[in-house]
Amino acid sequence: VAISTDLKHWTKYGPIFKNSRNRRTLVNEPHKSASIVTTLKGNKQVIAKINGKYWLYWGEHGVYGATSDNLIDWEPVTDNRGTLKAFISPRDGYFDSSLTECGPPAVLTDKGIVLLYNGKNHAEKGDVRFNKNTYSAGQVLFSPRDPTSVLARMDVPFLRPMESFEKSGQYIDGTVFIEGLVFFKQKWFLYYGCADSKVAVAIYDPRHPGLMDPVPEL
Repeated sequence: VAISTDLKHWTKYGPIFKNSRNRRTLVNEPHKSASIVTTLKGNKQVIAKINGKYWLYWGEHGVYGATSDNLIDWEPVTDNRGTLKAFISPRDGYFDSSLTECGPPAVLTDKGIVLLYNGKNHAEKGDVRFNKNTYSAGQVLFSPRDPTSVLARMDVPFLRPMESFEKSGQYIDGTVFIEGLVFFKQKWFLYYGCADSKVAVAIYDPRHPGLMDPVPEL
C-alpha cells in the first residue's frame, strides 16, 4: 500500500498482509493482483464500505478476498479452519481454465459487485475456440450484501485478443490483460496490456453499447 495526496509524493506502508494473523497461509499463494471494491458517487469512483468493512479481491490461481478497517492492514477471508476461501477458481473447458487473476477495481452497483478478471486458457484443458495459453477478460457478479457469494459468472470472455497488436510482441499466444478502470464523462475506460508489449484502452458507453463479440459456437 502507498498513499499520496498529489500523485507525486508517496508514503509506503508495505505489503497489505504484513500484519495479518493468517500470514502463514499466504506464504505459497501468489497474490500480486488485487481489486479493491469501489462505487460511483456522482461521477466519481470511490472506495466503498460493505457491512462496515473495506473489501478487496485478490489472487492469481483463484479469486480470494480480504477486509480492512483502515485500507492499510488487511485480513484474508478464511474458513473456520483458517484455510483461504476461494470464491472462484479455474474451470476446465473454459477460457479461464488455467488461472483467474484479478483485474481493475471492482464496482459495487445496485445489482451487485462486478469484478473484472483475467483468465488464461489452459493448453490441454481449455476452451478449444480460443488459442492455447491466451489471456482474455471475464466478469463475475457478487452479492452486494455478501461479497463472498457469487451470483453470476461469464462463460465466455467479454474482451479477447483479436487485433494484431494484441497477438504480437512478447506474448504471441495473445493477451488482453485488464488492469485499470476509469469512469470519465459518462463512459468507462478499461486499460489493458497487449501481448505484454503495449497498453491499449477499451471504452464502454452505457448510452450506446457496442455490438456483442461473435464468439463461435462449440
